[in-house]
Amino acid sequence: MNQNELKEQIIANSANYFLRDKKNKGYICPICGSGSGPKGTGITTKDGVHFTCWVGCFTSKNIFDIIGLQYGLSSYREKFQKAVELFGLEEAIIVKEKNEETDYTEFFIQANKHINETNYHRGISLETLNKFRIGYVPDWKHPKSPKMLPSPRLIIPTGKSSYLARYSGKGDFINYRGVIENKSKVGTSQIFNLQALSQSQQPVFIVEGELDALSVIDVGGEAVGLGSIGNVKRLLSVLRDMKPSQPLIISMDNDQNPQTRERVAKAVQELSDGLKALSIDCYTESINGDCKDANEFLNSDRNAFTATVNSVLHRIETAESEAIENERELLQQEAVSYSMQSFRQAIEQSKTAPFFPTGFPSLDSILDGGLYAGLYFVGAISSLGKTTFCLQIADHIAENGQDVLIFSLEMARNELIAKSVSRLTFTLQDDQKLAKTTRGILTGSRYDSYSQAEKELIEQAVSEYENYGHNIYITEGVGNVGIDIIREKIQKHIKITGKAPVVLIDYLQIIAPDDLHATDKQNTDRAVLELKRLSRDYNIPIIGISSFNRDNYSAPVNLASFKESGAIEYSSDVLIGLQYEGMDYQEGENEKARDKRIRELVKEQAQAGKQGKAQKLQVKVLKNRNGCKGSIAIDFYPMFNYFTEQYDSGEEYTDEWTSISSTRL
Repeated sequence: MNQNELKEQIIANSANYFLRDKKNKGYICPICGSGSGPKGTGITTKDGVHFTCWVGCFTSKNIFDIIGLQYGLSSYREKFQKAVELFGLEEAIIVKEKNEETDYTEFFIQANKHINETNYHRGISLETLNKFRIGYVPDWKHPKSPKMLPSPRLIIPTGKSSYLARYSGKGDFINYRGVIENKSKVGTSQIFNLQALSQSQQPVFIVEGELDALSVIDVGGEAVGLGSIGNVKRLLSVLRDMKPSQPLIISMDNDQNPQTRERVAKAVQELSDGLKALSIDCYTESINGDCKDANEFLNSDRNAFTATVNSVLHRIETAESEAIENERELLQQEAVSYSMQSFRQAIEQSKTAPFFPTGFPSLDSILDGGLYAGLYFVGAISSLGKTTFCLQIADHIAENGQDVLIFSLEMARNELIAKSVSRLTFTLQDDQKLAKTTRGILTGSRYDSYSQAEKELIEQAVSEYENYGHNIYITEGVGNVGIDIIREKIQKHIKITGKAPVVLIDYLQIIAPDDLHATDKQNTDRAVLELKRLSRDYNIPIIGISSFNRDNYSAPVNLASFKESGAIEYSSDVLIGLQYEGMDYQEGENEKARDKRIRELVKEQAQAGKQGKAQKLQVKVLKNRNGCKGSIAIDFYPMFNYFTEQYDSGEEYTDEWTSISSTRL
């Protein structure tokens, strides 16, 4: 195969050079390692020829340029030669007839018959040499290189159509070009003893050379010989389809050459990372002692080498046994029978499990009494009162003596207090014409213009709020409150007060992101999962207020309404949506008629709210993990931050709302 054919073959198989990332959408960068972690792809390609690392190592580079960057090579010749080596396509080996592979089986049989004619056994017993059909040819010549002078060679089969011919004479063998050539490969470079991966009954050593593998096998171990560190990718490719029966032990040569040592270290790291990505147990251990490789150690001190191999095997087998025992114990803990005692205790404890009524009897009926430990989400379109609704529930819970932590990530503390005081001015007395809006509470400059009755009502509302305000704790946020802060606040509250609080978060989508580089959906999903964990860890109700997708503003509230709804829908225990009464689809109604009806409905409800009247709403329980779903009808007085299940016609105030609305500020 000429150089152009080699180049074409390497380019055609460029993608095989890289390891797939965990998502199987791209590749791991061999330079910076991007793509090997949980955050995404390092390398992508559109044509399989040009590749881009999104960290910035290279942009639209071919495989030769990437290998050049990886190994610090500048000339094309160096890059090409390195690529040939890494792809296992050494030019001297690949001189074949097109689409033809020679079967050397008979040659191996005949060569093995002559193994006793040489003492060049490299310390390996005849039993092992014969087992692997290691042979000897006294006057071997490369079958594809007629100019080569004959020389004595140890023949090591690596496949039916490939083998290593190792010079067994004295000194070095100098070929006809004047170059030392003590090892010659015939056929496509293969990995020695690959079958051990699936057949071995003990951990398998991964070593560099064929003789190293034979040395380990000769002292009772099991090993695979890469033949070249360039075959790391080939081995990983094999292991994607063939999972080994035993753990693998990476044990490469101790090379004294700094450049070679660096290449070996990179290969070890690549192999280790690749095996871990494939969920294959692996260890890195040296069995070379002070020698260059395993075979040299075998010849230097066979007993010491045997002891080293056995020691490594014993250590790893012990570690594996302990790991299996730990996994067995963990598995047993997942068995139902293991949990029955705690299950019985949980049933007994549930008799006194705390729950917190919301203050809306019909809603509590659907929720089996109120809020239990778990993750709740309340959603609605903008300005439909979702914060006010949840705040009224929080006030009711606090009024009954339970601590409530409110994380207000949008509104100021005083705005929330003013909402509660406004609601109380509406509910504490019969003359609701004296009630004040949020702005009417906060605007102190107007206070002097209020009547004595109005002032007394405001003071009464403030005093009423103070009676249970000691149970309400508000944390303000300006984009800086994330899950870690929420967890820390809950932990401290429980530690200091001894009380597990109900938690309200307003609102989910503006919790400080965990990862600034992630998408909104990814950050929201992470926040939902962490809130779920918090509710479980501390056995508390957590209420998260959520915005809606804009596409759902004119549609009936449903699971898809929740913005970035994936994790919200699946991880929540209860999902509650608020909508105007009449938003549901009507039988036989076409889209045009519905659009018109909804526009008029929204306009009518908005006008009612501005006039101080009740807006007719529905509270829909869309999901209830441990109970039923349902819907309740509710009145909302947005001007006074008040929800009630009881409809008030408001007729006696119809003529007065417009005229007195300005004084209510």
